[in-house]
Amino acid sequence: MATTVLLLDEQTIQHLGEIYKNSIHQIPPHAYYQLKLPSLSVTAYKSGKVVLQGTAIDEFIQKNHLIDATNTSSSNKSATGLPEDFSTWSVIGSDEVGTGSYFGPLTVACAFVPKDKIKTLQLLGVKDSKNLTDAQIQEIVPKIKELVPYKLLTLWPEKYNEVQQTKNLNEMKALLHNQAIKLLYQQLNPETVQAVLIDEFCSPKNYYRYLQEQTTPLKSMTYFKTKGESHHSAVAAASMIARDAFLEGLKTLSKEYGYKLLSGAHTDVDELASKILEYDGMEVLSKVAKLHFANTQKAIDLAK
Repeated sequence: MATTVLLLDEQTIQHLGEIYKNSIHQIPPHAYYQLKLPSLSVTAYKSGKVVLQGTAIDEFIQKNHLIDATNTSSSNKSATGLPEDFSTWSVIGSDEVGTGSYFGPLTVACAFVPKDKIKTLQLLGVKDSKNLTDAQIQEIVPKIKELVPYKLLTLWPEKYNEVQQTKNLNEMKALLHNQAIKLLYQQLNPETVQAVLIDEFCSPKNYYRYLQEQTTPLKSMTYFKTKGESHHSAVAAASMIARDAFLEGLKTLSKEYGYKLLSGAHTDVDELASKILEYDGMEVLSKVAKLHFANTQKAIDLAK
């Protein structure tokens, strides 16, 4: 079932309630009302969040002139471009790992960190995975997974190379981020989520252009920030989960194909790739590496 979340002011919510008063089905906890309309359920919460579920979402938005609510985020922003006190909100954070490594998968993770878990995660040492050793990450991540809901998606090199024939890297990342966020959101109480923060890898305009054929239910409450982990623990947690999965992915591929695969895209990687080409050919290299990297041509030249 398709879902869209809008952020509306109280006046608009009350106005909708008056228009559709004969369709009020019930009043859930923390809500003004829930409407039952043909092919659509509308739940208006006292926080200003309005959850639309069904197949007639676009019609409802257009009919009631709510299109602006799907394209704007909350006001009262701070100097960072985020709402005041954003770091204390209950947020879904999303990040990816593996885009700069020739070998290994691309991993995307999102984590929902409610406000009452922020301090606990910080005490655990949750921060940007780039500022932690691999050993520290692998020690902390199991504890993160016990504390907060998360969703992890892994795009293995073989599939990555197939998809990369028709989609650029940012489009692949946008699709994975959106899918992970949607899957996680389905597991949560909509009323508990105040916002989504994506570690920005392209402009919001391009992000949504890549997703024009996808449903983006949380668009009105989604923010984009570079170094998102410094703005909310949810992105830091997602970064660490994605890094841990990337490292495990390297181990899995190393064991399966008999090479100790390296992270990164440096000269040692070129030499290892050339050995793989020499002994097992492009067929195996395509299963462990992202072939569109310049390392592939360097490996071919070395193998010659």
